[in-house]
Amino acid sequence: MDGSVFIFLFQIGVGLLLLTFLVVIHELGHAIVAKRNGIKVEEFGIGFPPKFASMPLKNGVLLSINALPLGGFVKLQGENDAASNPGDYGASSLWVKTKVLLAGVGMNWIFAVIALSVLALIGFPKVLPNQFMVPSDTREVTTPLKVTYINSGSPASKIGLKVNDKIISVAGQKIVKAEDLVKATSSNQGKKVEVKYMRDGQSYSVYIQLRYMPGSDKGVLGVATSTQTLRYSTWSAPIVGIGTTAQFSYVTLKGLGDLVGKLTSGLAAQLSGDESTKEKGSQDLSAAGNSVGGPLSIVGVFFPAAQTAGASTLLFLTAIISLTLAVMNILPIPALDGGRLFLTYIFRIIRKPLTKDLEDTIVGYSFMGLMALVVVIRLFFGISIGARDHTRYFYGYQEFFKRPKGHSGYKKAPEMGHCVLCPGWLWRLFLAQLYSHDTIRAIDTRL
Repeated sequence: MDGSVFIFLFQIGVGLLLLTFLVVIHELGHAIVAKRNGIKVEEFGIGFPPKFASMPLKNGVLLSINALPLGGFVKLQGENDAASNPGDYGASSLWVKTKVLLAGVGMNWIFAVIALSVLALIGFPKVLPNQFMVPSDTREVTTPLKVTYINSGSPASKIGLKVNDKIISVAGQKIVKAEDLVKATSSNQGKKVEVKYMRDGQSYSVYIQLRYMPGSDKGVLGVATSTQTLRYSTWSAPIVGIGTTAQFSYVTLKGLGDLVGKLTSGLAAQLSGDESTKEKGSQDLSAAGNSVGGPLSIVGVFFPAAQTAGASTLLFLTAIISLTLAVMNILPIPALDGGRLFLTYIFRIIRKPLTKDLEDTIVGYSFMGLMALVVVIRLFFGISIGARDHTRYFYGYQEFFKRPKGHSGYKKAPEMGHCVLCPGWLWRLFLAQLYSHDTIRAIDTRL
C-alpha cells in the first residue's frame, strides 16, 4: 500500500475514534442519570452492531464492543413513553425523563468546556473578533506564515518549498500575514524574485520565477498558507473555557438559523412568477443544500487536514464537534434527544397517551419528511450532490467557507444512540460563521 494512502487511512481512523469517543461520553451521560434515577440500563454499546464482544458489569449493565466505530448507544428498559413497569424509562416522571434526555447534551458541553479550557492554557486560536477572554490574563502571539499546501508543478515546488516552511520575505517585502504574500506575489507576476524562508530553524534564500496571470486554480507562487493568533491564559483558563463554549454555542445556533432562513426564503421564492426572485431563491436553496451533503467530510477531511495545523487545532475541532453535538441534540430535530423531549412535552400538554407505536410512527415519518425535504431541494432545484474537494479548508479556497458543505446522516440504533456522522452539517455551519474573521484559515496566493 502506498505510504500516503496508509497515512490518510490512519488519520481517518483516528478521526473516527475521536468522534466515537464524543458520542460515547454523550451516551454515558444518559446512562449515568438514568441509573441514578432508578431506570434500568440494559446495555451500553461502544460502536454499532454487529457485536464484537460483550461482558456483564457488576451493576448489571451489559457492556458491548461493536464492530462499526461510528458512535455508540445506551439501551434503557422500557424506552417508549408509555412503558409502565418498574425500572422502565417510560414509567419515570417527566422531570426524570427531561434529565435523562438532556444528560448527553450536558456531557458534550462539559467536554467542550474542559477542552477549550486546556486550549486557553496551551494556546487558543483567535477565531472571532470579539472572542471571550479575560483581558488582565491574556497574552496574544501571532504565529509565522506557514506553507500548508504546494501545487504540483508550481514555482514553489520547483524551488523545493515544503509544507510547514515559514515564508519570511518575497522580493524584499516582509511577509507577516497571508495578505502580505498575496500583495507581494501579485505585484511581481512573471518576475524573478528572491524568496526567503525558514525550515527547522534555519534560513534559506532562493530566486524563483513567478507565474504571470496564471489560471484561477494555480496561483502566482502556487502555495496555500496559514497563520493564526493564539491567546494564552493562566488562572482564567476555566473562565475562558466556559465563556467561549457559550459564545460558540450561540454562533452555531446562528448558523443554523441562517440555514433555516435561506431554506424558507428559497422555497418561497420558487413560487414567484418573477425570474430574478426565483434565481435569488435558487441561490439561497443552493447555500442551504450544500450544508447537508458529504457524509464522510468530517472524518475524511478535517482530521487529516488538521495534521498540518498541530495538536491544538485538532483539540479545537474536537471541542467544536462536541459542542455542536450538544447544540444539535437540544433542538427539536426528529429522532434526536431534543425532538424526543419536545414530543414528550407536547403529549403531556395535550394530555394524550404517547404509545410506542404512535411514538415510533411520529418519529419515523418526521425524520423521513426531513430527509425527503433534503432530496427535493437537491433534485428538483438542481443542486449538486457530487463530492467536492473538501480539503480546501486548509488548502486556502475561500469558496469552501462561503458555501458550507457538511452532511445530515443519521443512523438510529434500536436504542437511544447516535452515529458520529450526525453533526457534520451543523458544525460546518459553525466554521462557516468563523470564516470572515481572523481564524486559522489558509489563503491561497492566487487571490
